[in-house]
Amino acid sequence: MQYTGSKYVGAYVNGRMEGNAEYVLPTDTRYVGDMKDGMFHGEGTLFFPNGSRFDANWEKGLVVKGKYTFADGLQYEDRHWHYCDSYDRRFHTEICYGLKPSGFLNFVTMAQEIDELTNMDPPRKIPPGCYDCGDGFYDPTTRVIKDYRNRFLRNADDDEHEWIVRTCRKGWAEKPTQKPKL
Repeated sequence: MQYTGSKYVGAYVNGRMEGNAEYVLPTDTRYVGDMKDGMFHGEGTLFFPNGSRFDANWEKGLVVKGKYTFADGLQYEDRHWHYCDSYDRRFHTEICYGLKPSGFLNFVTMAQEIDELTNMDPPRKIPPGCYDCGDGFYDPTTRVIKDYRNRFLRNADDDEHEWIVRTCRKGWAEKPTQKPKL
């Protein structure tokens, strides 16, 4: 555990993790559930730092059946998944609570509301020159992705770099490339 940065709270049988336990990975992802012979085995849940969770039945460290729930309560379905598809691009919060008008004035606070850019309201502030790639911020000059607490996650390969630059939210505003006709 000391070499990986993981933490374990539970019983040991013959030097192996066994029984109901909690296992915390260096990324702060926590497993709470049954262990057998040092592996996830039986019922257990992975709790992710972003608030999402994965409830599953495990057998010798492998998932037999599981259910992923996003931090906002949306449950992933591997069949008949209709969230954010080509027909309906709304965020889960928009489906549950309706659409906000674009750039409206909040008469209670007298503040200009920003458009909904992500499922978070308000959206994360992206550092200048970086992208929000879903699990952290990506700096294209160093090709490093750090989590939202500024801890190293990974280096982006060419494919991931291209995808992030093409599809993810930027930490800066771009000027329109076309000027309106006068």
